[in-house]
Amino acid sequence: MARLSRFLLALVLALSGCGGDDGPTTAGPLIEAGSTPSGIARGAAGVPDIVLVMKTLTNPFFVEMERGARRAEAELGVNLSVRTAAQETSIEQQIEIVRRQIEAGVDAIVIAPGDSVELIPVLKQARDAGIQVINIDNRLDPELSARQGLRDVPFISVDNEQGAYLAARHISQRITTPTQVAILEGIRGAVNAEDRKNGALRAFAENPHGHVVARETANWKIDEGYEMTRELFARHPDLGALFAANDMMALGAIQYLRETGRDGEVLVAAFDALEEAMPALRTGSLAVTIDQQAAEQGYLGVQYAVRALAGEALPGETVIDVLVVDATWLAANR
Repeated sequence: MARLSRFLLALVLALSGCGGDDGPTTAGPLIEAGSTPSGIARGAAGVPDIVLVMKTLTNPFFVEMERGARRAEAELGVNLSVRTAAQETSIEQQIEIVRRQIEAGVDAIVIAPGDSVELIPVLKQARDAGIQVINIDNRLDPELSARQGLRDVPFISVDNEQGAYLAARHISQRITTPTQVAILEGIRGAVNAEDRKNGALRAFAENPHGHVVARETANWKIDEGYEMTRELFARHPDLGALFAANDMMALGAIQYLRETGRDGEVLVAAFDALEEAMPALRTGSLAVTIDQQAAEQGYLGVQYAVRALAGEALPGETVIDVLVVDATWLAANR
């Protein structure tokens, strides 16, 4: 314990040059996932064991999140393990992952929860066991957390409602005649999914020509995005605009539009700015997406875990800026 305390004290001094609570640190070069920082042996006495628990690695967004966390591992000299569920809807599997970390006695858990409610009890158990918990990406329900005694968990993410508003407004401003609009939602009940739905609804409500005729979930998945888009057009063949709450669902929708000869005829907005979505932006199949800086969320999650272990008071919420990415932005920055 004494060696761990000395280690954390040294890290706190080092972190004073890594950016404060007023905003995200500047991203530097990323290292490959799975590598070990030079000079730090895994399992070395006194080195904090931090676990990053994510929804899945089938979504490139979480691959980027891990890359950011690995950069923090390299810079701060901690032992970082990464655990993921099979799918973004595998909530019970995420719960079991957290249970195993409690049994293993890790020092901190950085979690991007697949659900805003169901993970709260097991994370309360983690805190009761003396494990620091940092919440990133998707917010845990604050009222239920308070009722169950899970308090003062730092949260790092973006303003999902505002990001979705900016994406949906980007296509809504191009609607000048009566147009049917549909929304592909994420996992219902997840705070980030609800925020993105509400942001899109706010943007479309500002244009009297845009009429939201359908809101359906595709659970963040590319295959469900394809199938749900097919169902939406079966019910509403005149759809002229579509907001997808992440790029994966948008890519599934775009594939359907291409196969049915509607590519370029339907305005599509999305969220995440995955590299896999950039070709669709270049061709105009996708009008806009939102970069929520997944790597920075992973980086700050690990950094905050180290600071919490050192006894430092952390802000309750840290909001990372979103970037609106369209063809113009792409031409200027890539």
